[in-house]
Amino acid sequence: MDTDALTAGLLQELRAAKPYPALSLTMPTHRRAPENAQDAVRLRNLVATAGNRLDADPQVDRELRTAIKQQLDRAVAEIDPRRALDSLVVLATADEYQIWQLPRTAPERVVLSNTYLTRNLVAAKAQARPFWALTVSADHASLFSGTADAAHEEHIGGFPLTAPREAPNPQREERIGDTPSTFSDEETRQFLRTVDEKLRGVLATDPRPLYLVGLAPALALLDEVGESTGAAAGRVTKGAPADTTPSDLLSELQPALEARQKRFAAEIDGKLDEARGRRAFAGGLDEVWAAVREARAGLVAVEEHYQQTVRVTEEHLEPVSGDAADPADEKVREDIVDELVETALDSGADVVFLADDSLKEHGRIAAALRY
Repeated sequence: MDTDALTAGLLQELRAAKPYPALSLTMPTHRRAPENAQDAVRLRNLVATAGNRLDADPQVDRELRTAIKQQLDRAVAEIDPRRALDSLVVLATADEYQIWQLPRTAPERVVLSNTYLTRNLVAAKAQARPFWALTVSADHASLFSGTADAAHEEHIGGFPLTAPREAPNPQREERIGDTPSTFSDEETRQFLRTVDEKLRGVLATDPRPLYLVGLAPALALLDEVGESTGAAAGRVTKGAPADTTPSDLLSELQPALEARQKRFAAEIDGKLDEARGRRAFAGGLDEVWAAVREARAGLVAVEEHYQQTVRVTEEHLEPVSGDAADPADEKVREDIVDELVETALDSGADVVFLADDSLKEHGRIAAALRY
């Protein structure tokens, strides 16, 4: 699954307690050749490690061990390397398995616990910046769920919608002199009112930035008859056929997505400046980690590809190089940034990801504090 499938409800289910052991397997992957050639070998080795961990665990009996290994084998057989992004997460119990392809790197780990390891999913979700895109014409409307990396058409909330087709009426055309303009036709207005009603329902359930794609008259009429499009994050005035592909849609949206990201980054800079002015600012991994653990962070900003392996002490986080990291050392955290993100979100903080080097002067991570 992709990160835009990670709803709040599904995340709650994944984080719920489960009978021991719930197995979580994470590893970095590669999108393109030749680097992706190593992924299959790495996965086989990690699955073997998981099997050895299960075999050596005295809490796991033979029947349970066999069931989990079977679920893991089914997951591996289903993984499509053509859909690889920056990391792979496989979750498995005796009764189920899930596969997640993430646009954010994750360390190589095998974890046996009474819950799934979700911090990589949460961080990837926060980074993905999911959005809705509505393609609309006089007689058709489709809703797409998207991130910077992918999009797919949704069949939710009544979408896609197609206007009823009426048989031609020559007598009516003779009375009015010609076929009426599509966008002054009452049937079209009613159709777009329905589109707006359905869209409001989706946005109420899952609020996200909204992008609109369609000819100028269609978008103007949707604005006129509805209530949902006034705060749209971006618009693309271009024809939107019913068979628009997700890849074509992403290409058309790219300028609007980039423009919004620039506005968003400027807005975050302003909030961090304001926090510095009132001396409610934390910069650098150590300071932000302390603020997040104390639930004092209201906003956490992180560079998109910032990762750091650390050793956690009572007072500080000590950076550790990859070569010096000992997986057996419980104080060593390979994914401390993702762990910080999950903890921040749990405390009600907003977490945003900015372009690499945009927070260089603050140690690549910063926070505006509540107090």
